[in-house]
Amino acid sequence: MANYVFLGLGTNLGDREAWLKKALELITESVGLVSASSGIYETEPWGFETGTDFLNMVVQVQTDLNPPELLTKLALIENQLGRKRCNRKYVSRTIDIDILLYGDGVIDRPDLKIPHPLIQERRFVLVPLCDLAAELVHPVLNKTFAVLLKECRDDRNVKKISPPFLPPRGGK
Repeated sequence: MANYVFLGLGTNLGDREAWLKKALELITESVGLVSASSGIYETEPWGFETGTDFLNMVVQVQTDLNPPELLTKLALIENQLGRKRCNRKYVSRTIDIDILLYGDGVIDRPDLKIPHPLIQERRFVLVPLCDLAAELVHPVLNKTFAVLLKECRDDRNVKKISPPFLPPRGGK
């Protein structure tokens, strides 16, 4: 039985829109059907300073993968798209793909935390997530994402620059 997951995608290097589209194609090929997409948002960096803003979006994916398998597949996609990992937590990147939600599941392991522990602190996640699931309830905080967005103290600019984009149908 397929599970619905929400993934957050972000990029601030090179042809940012092309990185997002390529990531969506690879997600469709190796993770599952991308069933819904937020718009694409230009956002200020969070957690560090850089001269280039990010493009961010959230997608809903139907997958047969369990959470550890999903994490592994997403890391492979990031690597395939040139993601360079380093010791610093926040850096510029070609692509970043975070598991935001996996159904209503809760996982708290050193290598995997679901829901993503910083959703409620990041407008660049909450705004596009609310495009898709504003009335969905956070499985730990027991508040809708619309309420979490209203309560969010992050004041960074999040500006919609593109309508939703869905890759061609197909996939796993």
